[in-house]
Amino acid sequence: MSICLSKIENNDMKYIYEWFSDSEFLKYYDYYPPVPQTNEEVDKTFYNYENSKKSKVFAVRLSERIIGVAGFDDIIEENQVATLFIGLGNKNERGKGYGMETMRLLLEYGFNKLNFHRIQLNVLEFNESAISLYEKCGFKKEGIFREFVLRDSKRYNLLLYGLLKDEWIK
Repeated sequence: MSICLSKIENNDMKYIYEWFSDSEFLKYYDYYPPVPQTNEEVDKTFYNYENSKKSKVFAVRLSERIIGVAGFDDIIEENQVATLFIGLGNKNERGKGYGMETMRLLLEYGFNKLNFHRIQLNVLEFNESAISLYEKCGFKKEGIFREFVLRDSKRYNLLLYGLLKDEWIK
């Protein structure tokens, strides 16, 4: 696999705009309502990521092509903790192991380069493929925000997962 994490470039934004305007992508990507975003809203989000000490965001590339975004936010340096996120926007590249490779690179970067002690994440209970991926990477389910999310007039739990550096499966 030729997955790598790199800086998001201006020419990547056309793909990111497409993903963030796709309510199906957003349904799984975040616990916020999956409302398609305008290019201006996406620009503001990524500007804030880029200019905050509390986040580190990457383009997920297959060879030279961007296929997703991933990184850390809610970084608290003093506690050595962060919240991980990953979204493969290119539907044709899902289910091929690229998520696992991306997670491996993110965890290596987070634990070894950023010196995190703990990496956590949130995932919606219906996102079974993401849950399977996170558990294969060693994440432990630590809690549940019951009926936290409303999707299609139905309530879903938000699951909380964490991984400590000494639990990390390299």
